[in-house]
Amino acid sequence: MKKIIALFAIATIVFGATAFKQTETPGYQIGDVATDFNLRNVDGKMVKLADFKKAKGFIVVFTCNHCPFSQAYEQRIINLHNKYAAKGYPVIAINPNDAKREPEDSYAKMQELAKAKKYPFVYLHDETQQIAKTYGATRTPHVYVVQKTKTGNTVQYIGAIDDNYEDEKQAKEKYVEVAVNALLNGKAVAKTNTKAIGCTIKWKK
Repeated sequence: MKKIIALFAIATIVFGATAFKQTETPGYQIGDVATDFNLRNVDGKMVKLADFKKAKGFIVVFTCNHCPFSQAYEQRIINLHNKYAAKGYPVIAINPNDAKREPEDSYAKMQELAKAKKYPFVYLHDETQQIAKTYGATRTPHVYVVQKTKTGNTVQYIGAIDDNYEDEKQAKEKYVEVAVNALLNGKAVAKTNTKAIGCTIKWKK
C-alpha cells in the first residue's frame, strides 16, 4: 500500500511539473531581440517602438493603475523618463491587466490617471495581453531595458526598478539607472536580471 501511495505521489509531482512547463510563458531572455508592437496610447493614437526614430533604446515598464507597487513606483517611473528620454531611452509604459478582473485598470481609467498625473511618457493598453506574454512579464511593475542594435531591440536588463519599493531614498541599488548608464557609456550591463516585485498581472480568464 505504501508503495502505491509513493508511486501516486511521484506521478502527481511529475504531471504537475509537466503541466507547468506546458503553460508557463518564459518570454524574453537577455540578448533576445524584442518584437515591436502596435498598442493604443491614452491619447487614442497607436504607438510602435519604430515611431521613436532617435531613440537608442527603451525602458519598457509593464505597470498599471491599481497595484500598490505600481503606485509606489509611479514617480520613479516618471523620473526615469525625465532623466533618460532626452538621452535616448524613453519610458514605454504598458498596462497589461484585464479590466474585467480589475476595473481600475480599464482604458478609460488609464486616460484619467495619465491626465491627472501628467505622464510625460506614453501609457499603452495591451488589451489582448499578447505583448506581456511575449515579453514574459508577470508583475506590475516589471521592467525590460532594450537597446537598439543592428539586429533589433535587444533585451539588456529584466526585473525591478530598484531594491526598495517602499522608499526610494533607502534604495541601495538602482538597477534600471545603472543598466541604462552602462549602455549609454558603451559598457555591458553588469546585473542583467533581478526579481520583479509587484502585483501579479491580472490575466484574462
